[in-house]
This record gives sequence, C-alpha cells and structure tokens, in this order.
Amino acid sequence: MNEFFADDATFTGAPLTDEMVRAAEESLGYRLPRGYVDLLRRRNGGIPLRDCHPTPFPTSWAPEHIQINALMGIGEYDWGIDAELGSAYLIEEWGYPAVGVVICLTPSGGHDTVMLDYTASGPEGEPAVVHVDEDRVPRRIADTFPDFVDGLVPCETYQGD
Repeated sequence: MNEFFADDATFTGAPLTDEMVRAAEESLGYRLPRGYVDLLRRRNGGIPLRDCHPTPFPTSWAPEHIQINALMGIGEYDWGIDAELGSAYLIEEWGYPAVGVVICLTPSGGHDTVMLDYTASGPEGEPAVVHVDEDRVPRRIADTFPDFVDGLVPCETYQGD
C-alpha cells in the first residue's frame, strides 16, 4: 500500500481524524477495517494508481476484471462514505444489496460498485470485499481490504482484452 494514490486531489477529503472515523462508524453501523482506515490516514480518498482488480468471474463489461475510478474517503465531503451522498445514499439510489459499505466509484457511474461485505463477519468483524454488478449480486473479490489493495493492478495489464 506504499504508493497507492495518484497525484490528483480529486475525490480527496480533509485529513482523517479519530473523530471522523468514530462518526462514520456510528453513522454507518459498521466497524471499518483497520487497513482501510490506515490507508485513509495517509490520504483521505482519491484516485488509485492501480485501478483494476482481477475477478474469478465475468462482469458486465470485462471477462476477468473490474475497474475503479476512486477509493472513497471518510467525512462530510462529496465523496465521503458517510456523507449525504455516500454509501447509504448509493445503496438506496442504485439498489445495491444492504451487505455493508460502498467504498469505490467505478467508470459505470453507479451500474456497478465495490463494497465491504459484512454478511459473514457481522458489523464488528472483518468484512470481505465484493463487486456488485448490474444484477446486484455481491461477488467476493477479496477476503479482506488489504487483500483487495494487494490485488489491484494497473488497468494497462488488461489492454487488448
């Protein structure tokens, strides 16, 4: 997770504080994974340098991967997971399954997303990371948030697909 974000402040919120994390967890009803919070302490959301993740299943637009435009941060800014137009809004607006927290924006503009899935772990546990496609079925792409980050690759990996 050393060089995660591009040098672009788009999708980035104010520096993360303990109070912001507590407020987000209270608002969302989930304990956020330490790996996610630790990454956001370095930069509170933004555009990832490695923006594609392999999938063991085809998606609505690629046979073996997904793409993300941004990792959402925490706080009351346009792209905060706990903001007015954050995770709860996106779940309701796009009909995503109520399995956890939306954490990524994708090129589809809402037709698919990436979420922390607390179905197996409960709200205090370590969530899996799932891709939710147009059919609204959550499909696991990583067992933990650090596994998700470690699995990200530059989308150039898939050029020519």
